[in-house]
Amino acid sequence: MAELAKKPFPPGRYPLIVVGSGPGGLQLTYSLTRLGIAHAALSGDPVPGGMFRRWPVFQRMLSWTKPYTGFDRVSRAYERYDWNSLLADEDSNRALMAGVMDGTSYFPSRPEMERGLVAFAEGAGLQIRYDCLWESTRRAGDDFVLGTSVGEYRAPLVVFAVGVAQPWKPPTAGLDAVPHYGELRAAETYANRRVFIVGKQNSGFEIATGLLPWARQIVLASPSPTKLSVNTHSLVGVRARYVQPYEDSVLAGGVVILDASIEEVQHTDGGYRVRTRSAHDNATRSFEVDDVIAATGFTTPLQDLPELGVATFGQSRLPAQTPFWESATVPGIYFAGTITQGSQGLRKHGIPSNSGAVQGHRYNARVLARHLAETRFGIKLPRPKLAPDQVLPFLLAEASRGPELWHQRSYLARVVTVDRDTGILDEGIVPLAHFVDGRGPDAVAIALESNGRDDPYPVIYTRRRGAVTEHLLPPDPLLDFERDEHRQASSAALVEVLGESLTQPAR
Repeated sequence: MAELAKKPFPPGRYPLIVVGSGPGGLQLTYSLTRLGIAHAALSGDPVPGGMFRRWPVFQRMLSWTKPYTGFDRVSRAYERYDWNSLLADEDSNRALMAGVMDGTSYFPSRPEMERGLVAFAEGAGLQIRYDCLWESTRRAGDDFVLGTSVGEYRAPLVVFAVGVAQPWKPPTAGLDAVPHYGELRAAETYANRRVFIVGKQNSGFEIATGLLPWARQIVLASPSPTKLSVNTHSLVGVRARYVQPYEDSVLAGGVVILDASIEEVQHTDGGYRVRTRSAHDNATRSFEVDDVIAATGFTTPLQDLPELGVATFGQSRLPAQTPFWESATVPGIYFAGTITQGSQGLRKHGIPSNSGAVQGHRYNARVLARHLAETRFGIKLPRPKLAPDQVLPFLLAEASRGPELWHQRSYLARVVTVDRDTGILDEGIVPLAHFVDGRGPDAVAIALESNGRDDPYPVIYTRRRGAVTEHLLPPDPLLDFERDEHRQASSAALVEVLGESLTQPAR
């Protein structure tokens, strides 16, 4: 930890400030540093890790890191199976999570996740001012001025990577007096007790799973029906790791799952009385229980940013954002990490991005760093040239193995532009919404998509003279999109941009 004890970035003015040292802040700081963009990185925490220094309460992540995949761990293709490591250019800092896990599970523990983030920060030599708590924000001309526990920092551009980690409870009568998810006691203290959990998302089912060996009865309740990720074919819904309480409910075990609103929570001499109202028949019921736990979610700790005009939406108070994660209402304020789920993308078939998780927002951070480099700092980044006959195999290879497309389906895309003067250029990874809604030269983008029912499938978007056309490619049970049927369908889609002769392999 000696390297982390340094205190760089004294108060003053900087070209850019990054606030936060969770995975999103670390990834952005790394990417900015490698692009040569001077900035100050500040964190209120004493070490890297953010919310992973405290949660999840039952220690295991929902996201996996597979040690053995058939791909070299330092390869880009391996990232598809490693949902927890941050991204690095140098091999020594790639795929670090597999090296800190003890092998008992391919879901890393919370301490393992924290160790992996510390190892990344130290190995990459990231300079971060720790124990620097962001306390206030104001405008001074073209600058934002951040009041912190160690003094004032100012910059024309600020990126907030402060997580969605502020406990939230709805204004239900009596609910304010019960413990929140983050205040859960040791599991054994719930032995032989009736426990009522308010909320049926992952945090509620995580608690229920952890208490199954201890509690006499567990009741989970919220108005909306429970969704399972295995049914939605996405991260929407309760993850399979926490599905055991659902099975216990279906098979008449010691778990009750209710679609009901919580009308009131009353403290009694022996515990609590919870009054519910059914979402199906409006009937009211009362439950006498020993404990009530509010698994009702978290909000974004934006502090005084709304007073500066940062618009928010939804229960989590996520800031409204452009496709490149800039505040939709206050230019110059950007976001990284889990907050980037506020940039919703196309939400095709109602499926959101994976930006709330490390495997999604790590790519957002890298794209954001490149965007800032070009649009704010005048750094022209290289764009590799492609020969016409390389375009089709290149795009299909990206659909089959490109981790950005796999982890951010219908959200990030690989883009190739076609210009008579500059030729055919690989533009890299771009937010799909920006490609679809933006302007530019003739171009092709490929993304992976899911419809909530079937296997993932590639989609090619072509832009010809400003008009964007969508071309769905067939799914494949082995997730191999380099087969003849995909080459034929892709060739037909690319004709309108490249021309028929240019979609054929060179002879």
